[in-house]
Amino acid sequence: MTNEVSQWLAEIKTLQRQLAETRTERDQAYASAANWRKLYESEAQQRRASADQSQMRIQALTQTLNSYQGEAADESELQAIIDKVDQISGLEELRSQLVESLKLCDQLSRRLKREQASHEQTRQSLTTALGDAIDLLAKDKPQTPPSGPESP
Repeated sequence: MTNEVSQWLAEIKTLQRQLAETRTERDQAYASAANWRKLYESEAQQRRASADQSQMRIQALTQTLNSYQGEAADESELQAIIDKVDQISGLEELRSQLVESLKLCDQLSRRLKREQASHEQTRQSLTTALGDAIDLLAKDKPQTPPSGPESP
């Protein structure tokens, strides 16, 4: 009987050890699952934020395009631009379109600055020429005494 009790006790110790190992493995699995859940939630949150930013940017670009509607020379060109913005589906495509738009904006800005500088130079030249012409006319004009009551 003591032999049976010893076997039972050994069996109980073995089961207790296995139970402890299983609990440890379970706790590790829970910790791993919690870690993966945290990483997944973090990634999902970043993607949602990125998608929200992209959507806000698309809306801002659409509003900008709509604000230029009155300035557009041709309504079909404006509609083509709006259609192009509506077709943007991903963040990378939005980024590439934004880069192209910013390059075009920068190029047009440089052209405008050159045109403004040229306009300013022309204005200065014309102002100088007008001033010289007025000076020449003033020299050629005969000097006449002012008319009016004279003091004795």
